[in-house]
Amino acid sequence: MHALRRRLSRVPFSPGFRLGRSFTRLTAPPPSSSNSGTPRGNVLESPWSALQRRGAKVLGSDVRLGNVIQRKGRIFQVLKAQHTQHGRGGATIQVELRDVDTGNKVSERFRTDEAIERVFVEDKSFTYLYTEGDSVMLMEPTTFDQLEVSKDFFGKAACYLKDNMKVTLQLFDGKPMSASVPPRVTCTVVEAQTHSKGQTAQPQYKKVLLDNGHSVMAPAFIKTGDEIVINTTDDSYITRAKE
Repeated sequence: MHALRRRLSRVPFSPGFRLGRSFTRLTAPPPSSSNSGTPRGNVLESPWSALQRRGAKVLGSDVRLGNVIQRKGRIFQVLKAQHTQHGRGGATIQVELRDVDTGNKVSERFRTDEAIERVFVEDKSFTYLYTEGDSVMLMEPTTFDQLEVSKDFFGKAACYLKDNMKVTLQLFDGKPMSASVPPRVTCTVVEAQTHSKGQTAQPQYKKVLLDNGHSVMAPAFIKTGDEIVINTTDDSYITRAKE
């Protein structure tokens, strides 16, 4: 036995070779590596690619329309999100989710203090070309490649699309998930009631019709032909466009 130990002690090992069972253990790169932003985890429990796609934990109260989340081992996109209060039972959020792989829709309810795993998506700029039926044609500004996406990706904001507008497409693993228009868009008022001065000192608002067929509330002094800036997130009036 002692002779065997003496023979092993003379065996030249390469610097990267180690005895024992440590060579079977797979771990994520240390924080100091280039992948320091990748969440830690046991790669034996889930593929490395899955770890790369994960984002960060957020509360149920922070879940918003268009978010991509991981739940029960599946990837979902949030189509609808509605917050509700149940008295002493606490607040919840009712969501409608679409399975990214199958396209199936499901409804679930989250607690507002529940930890939800949000997944990173890539934002990429495109140029809007035209809409045909339920499809929207976009162009990649550097390669000029054209991409056809569903009009539903823009939701109610699709009415603000204009020629050559820069829009943002949200991609997950290279697959389009949703799209958004700029937060501010200038529109022309095509119909507005004539303002009649009242006795109240409070600012008055009225409904006006825009050139895209959408109606919004605007100050009483806005008249037909005016160009106004609209917040596309909530369809609210911001200001009159500079001449």
